[in-house]
Amino acid sequence: MKRIQTALAALAFLVTGCTTEKNPMDVFINDLMSKMTLQEKIGQLNQQVAGEIVTGSAQDTKIGHLVEEGKIGSVLNIKGVDNIRALQQIAVEKSRLGIPIIVGMDVIHGFETQFPIPLGLAATWDLEGIQQSARIAAQEASANGVAWTFSPMVDICIDSRWGRQAEGAGEDPFLGSRIAEAMVTGYQGTDPNTFAEDEIMACVKHFALYGAAEAGRDYNTVDMSRLRMYNQYLPPYKAAIEAGAGSVMSSFNIVDGQPSTANHWLLTDLLRKEWNFGGFVVTDYASIDEMVKHGIYPDKQHNAAMALKAGTDMDMVARAFLETLEQSVKEGLVKESEIDQACRRVLEAKYRLGLFDDPYRYCKPERAVGSTYTKEYRRVARQLTAESLVLLKNENNLLPLEKKGTIALIGPLAETRTDISGSWAVSQTPEKYSTLREGLDRALEGKAILLCTQGCNLLNDAEAQKITAKGHGNEPIPYVNKQEACQQALSVARQADVIICAMGENAWMNGEGTSRASVEMPEPQQELLKALKQTGKPIVLLNFAGRATALKWESENIQSILQCWYGSESGDAIADVIFGDFNPQGKLTVSMPQCTGQLPLYYNHLNTGRPVADDAKGYRIFASNYIDVRNGALYPFGYGLSYTTYTYSDIQLSHTEMPVSGNITASIIVQNTGKRPGYEIVQLYLRDKFASISRPVKELKGFRRIHLNAGESKTVTFEITPELLKFYNNNLQHVIEPGEFDLMIGPNSRDVKTVTFNVK
Repeated sequence: MKRIQTALAALAFLVTGCTTEKNPMDVFINDLMSKMTLQEKIGQLNQQVAGEIVTGSAQDTKIGHLVEEGKIGSVLNIKGVDNIRALQQIAVEKSRLGIPIIVGMDVIHGFETQFPIPLGLAATWDLEGIQQSARIAAQEASANGVAWTFSPMVDICIDSRWGRQAEGAGEDPFLGSRIAEAMVTGYQGTDPNTFAEDEIMACVKHFALYGAAEAGRDYNTVDMSRLRMYNQYLPPYKAAIEAGAGSVMSSFNIVDGQPSTANHWLLTDLLRKEWNFGGFVVTDYASIDEMVKHGIYPDKQHNAAMALKAGTDMDMVARAFLETLEQSVKEGLVKESEIDQACRRVLEAKYRLGLFDDPYRYCKPERAVGSTYTKEYRRVARQLTAESLVLLKNENNLLPLEKKGTIALIGPLAETRTDISGSWAVSQTPEKYSTLREGLDRALEGKAILLCTQGCNLLNDAEAQKITAKGHGNEPIPYVNKQEACQQALSVARQADVIICAMGENAWMNGEGTSRASVEMPEPQQELLKALKQTGKPIVLLNFAGRATALKWESENIQSILQCWYGSESGDAIADVIFGDFNPQGKLTVSMPQCTGQLPLYYNHLNTGRPVADDAKGYRIFASNYIDVRNGALYPFGYGLSYTTYTYSDIQLSHTEMPVSGNITASIIVQNTGKRPGYEIVQLYLRDKFASISRPVKELKGFRRIHLNAGESKTVTFEITPELLKFYNNNLQHVIEPGEFDLMIGPNSRDVKTVTFNVK
């Protein structure tokens, strides 16, 4: 490409007598597009599935002829350097203009080295580690032919019935924004205009508001005010754009009554004009086709035209652009200049990825060898998986367990290999991963006896249990005879000194299309737990889940509960925590409900005119509460225990008054009062007590992850700036209003110290 750019610059000098001031990319693309037919331009807007790995309802394995004819700009979810190189070779060597294709894949929480699911990565609150996980995913994926990932998903989700809560960072916009920035930087590096060969393009999804689906039912209606959008849901998308994300995926849902894919306000007015996004927009899977069922137009042609004019640049698999846009130009439904604009954006992405310079830079066999699932990548994944585990309860310090005696490992997730890495692990290689049993066995080193049995079914219905193994060839957990399995479990339990129960959701009980009407522990698993409790043996519950689940009975009856978030190294990482080789430090980024009926549930809610505190006991008539359960979460946002203990001093403010254009600092002393070193996540919350609109009861506005040795104290200081106090008012102006603010610091959103300051 450098030779091409140099030649073009020299040509410009010969013609004009001076050097061109145009961007070399513009010069190159202008020249290329001048040679393209209308159909070839439209072809760049068409993305198809290669057929090897499919995430939607349709596939086409015969795409070689389309590539050769210049009718495909991108292919998704094909794995293998040889396969990808062969397809790229058709594009480069057999198509008329030799335009390379972009290969994309759902690299969601790793390629073959699978990190915890995104909700688990968020629970580490370790931005450096999260960025490193994306960096490793990019290195593995890029070495195996993939140049583009459909990640990060930055949707805010406050209703854990929605299965895709697993794929995001949780319920908080501030933390979600910081994680979005870390993920984009990890995938793409620090320069969004130039990609190294081990960097891949990020795709921010799902734009927008997908996580607010009514009733937590996937693909369902979304309806909210612009005010709520700007203050609660949009910040992570904006942060990802400002971090340089190269692409955005439109969401399946409607926004203001229009499908996101064809929403001009969303894709053009907000995304491009207000936020200055310069990359390209791709639809979610066949979403242009779904516009018919949304009731927009009854035919593909008009829906495709509407999507293009709204700001959609690439059509994922529906072939709506490919099959209709040429006719739409003839009929005046769209202008060729609108197709040119979309085509240019796609070509610019290919230029930045370096594909014109070297079409095979992402599919070189020598790079693929020895660059995937390496010892170092596994070490990092094991570390981050251990960091992600959240200790929810530890009565009488049952954990960590000693490596002695007899330990029973019981539950449907004890020996599954295909479920261990979690949902959306489309490029996983489960044959390389260890089961939980194998991880515990390794950790025990023969110092204790480990007995293992399944004990119960995952679900009551055999067919439903089989369906949950749908994800990319997973083998179903065996459906066993209920009575026989329970008796076997009780027999094993009676021989043991302590019971570890591996229960909850298997990998594909969460993720896309896996909404649950009840987020309680599935009935057959809870029945077994109750039977095991009757043995009188101490129990450690490993709750595997991709969402905030309701564990009220478990919390009241089980001694220790550890929240687990999957990952290819889960077997070893969970063993590290259970046996005390790693001190748990994870903190929830979702509010875990007492029961499903509380949903949607989130800590940063608005007050009401008749408020009842989250921790208030007893029912209060004619007030905003339930008859049968208190308002608050069972385990609040930001919550997580450790094998050591921490105390917090009172907060010290540098000043109790802050100028509108100034700042103040808040400091607190945190001490490790236990006997083990550990990491504590110190959290800062603010509340604007009186404003022109109702404001949340508290909002996360900062956090520090600090290491403390036993007995050590550290002073943690936060700077309070005007930016932290701003919000969008009724006119959607980003403002700070003078008045009284509460400042809170603590280990979670519930247990905080509070002081007040005034903004003048």
